[in-house]
Amino acid sequence: MDETYNLNGGFKPTLKRSADLDGPDFFPTPAWATFALLDNENFEGNIWEPACGDGSMSRVLETTGNEVFASDLYDRGYGTAGIDFLKADRVFDNIVTNPPYNSAEGFVRAGLRNSKKKFALLLRLAFLEGANRERTIFSKTPPSTVWVFSERITFYLAGAEKKGSGTTAYAWFVWNKDKKGSSELRWFKPGYKNRLNYVEENPSLFK
Repeated sequence: MDETYNLNGGFKPTLKRSADLDGPDFFPTPAWATFALLDNENFEGNIWEPACGDGSMSRVLETTGNEVFASDLYDRGYGTAGIDFLKADRVFDNIVTNPPYNSAEGFVRAGLRNSKKKFALLLRLAFLEGANRERTIFSKTPPSTVWVFSERITFYLAGAEKKGSGTTAYAWFVWNKDKKGSSELRWFKPGYKNRLNYVEENPSLFK
């Protein structure tokens, strides 16, 4: 277990998500968080979403017109179940996902191996910290761009009432194999969160 996700003496909800991987409790990605990425990063070719859950992120990715392959290790009623991304040898042009947080480092390695153009992981901003990650990831294969959210993402338990606000900072970590040079730190402009209301009011867009 990644100890950086036990902060201030208390485990965060995202850790519970990884603890219940084979059960009904998990935290779907709000649509607006994926929209923010797509508005700022262009993905050419097909896309693999290897931790698709109930399809919350995959449905947004499909709005690009790209071919999207959705899979998950467990069967949550969407995509192809039973595929372990950490062991898979499938290769896609792009990989975009919100990984289980106790497997984030493994997802980085698998993403580098299984993507031809870009791969993007939605992670806590605190993923930038840690001596081991500096040695194994950032000093050898750093991301091309880290997109920091100006607004907090709230991950709700699937089926739970949506109220309150998140307290944890998140970012999209993007590896672009065609881009050379050092990592770039950028910020999403405020306002993407308003898209959540639009999506909820127009659910037919993502059927």
